[in-house]
Amino acid sequence: MVIVREKLASSAAQAAGRLSLAFERRQRSRQRAMLDSGEEIGMVMPRGEVLRGGDRVLASDGRVFEVVSATERLLHIEAPSLARIAYHLGNRHVPVQVGEGFLRIAEDHVLEDMLRRLGATVTHIEAPFEPEGGAYTTGTDHVFPGDA
Repeated sequence: MVIVREKLASSAAQAAGRLSLAFERRQRSRQRAMLDSGEEIGMVMPRGEVLRGGDRVLASDGRVFEVVSATERLLHIEAPSLARIAYHLGNRHVPVQVGEGFLRIAEDHVLEDMLRRLGATVTHIEAPFEPEGGAYTTGTDHVFPGDA
């Protein structure tokens, strides 16, 4: 079995295959996974390494695989005060994807009820999930306009 041990610093390398994983699995350091081709691989990544869609990983046989953010069941959140909603989600340490005029979280009926009580409009969608990396993470985090 081929083993993946590292994320490449650049996403420019030509990929020999695709590895589609949900966000929860892109956070795991050790696991068995299946390439889109059906080939089983092992992953032994450094602890704390979070893979993002578009990342490239290097296999023990020299092949490079592209990481793809798999489609997941999410809650798409819109509200007059997204800052208030983000505060309550952050207070619960919920991974949040921040977009222009919306937030997205993994589907959760308890949080959905709370969000509706806070005045949010919540829609169930299926889409890739790319939550924010946090202020103290390293690697491929989001870059905002004005960042160097």
